[in-house]
Amino acid sequence: MKRALIAVAAALLLAGCETATPYQPLGAHNHSASGGYSEQQIEPNRWQVEFAGNTLASRERVNRYLLFRSAQLTVNNGFDWFQAVDRNTSAQTSLYTDPDPYFAGGWGGPYWGVRRRGFGWGYGYWNDPVWGGSLDVQQVTQYTATVEILMGRGPKPNNPHAYDARAVMQHLQGTIQYPDAK
Repeated sequence: MKRALIAVAAALLLAGCETATPYQPLGAHNHSASGGYSEQQIEPNRWQVEFAGNTLASRERVNRYLLFRSAQLTVNNGFDWFQAVDRNTSAQTSLYTDPDPYFAGGWGGPYWGVRRRGFGWGYGYWNDPVWGGSLDVQQVTQYTATVEILMGRGPKPNNPHAYDARAVMQHLQGTIQYPDAK
């Protein structure tokens, strides 16, 4: 029982520290959230940009931060607009199970299920979703968005995949969460 209470306290402490991925470079140190952006130059005006979110970052947030990073990278390299040549958002979903601290010790009562030493009716709450169970199942999804961009100078081309970099930065700036300074 003591170990279960310690585990619950540690999980609550860690959950309180974890936040959705802020706008930060991938692998940034001294931040409470994992994930972030990375980029690779392919040609003088062509880049591959990626934004990886943690389990608390929504698909919309990951795509918005990818667009913002693409615009920022375009302006920082002296260009005016960028075109999304190839764009992809992938999702990785995992299931996690945690023992229920209230029923993990077996408080007595009927159960039905397969146990290490057999199956059938008996006493205890061992992994039984009908009688209270002892597992908490949680599904988490992490999103990663990738885009290959082509940068240009002058007026933005008449193309639905082309973006005015300064306009994108101006419109998205208020929605970007930066990491807390530590």
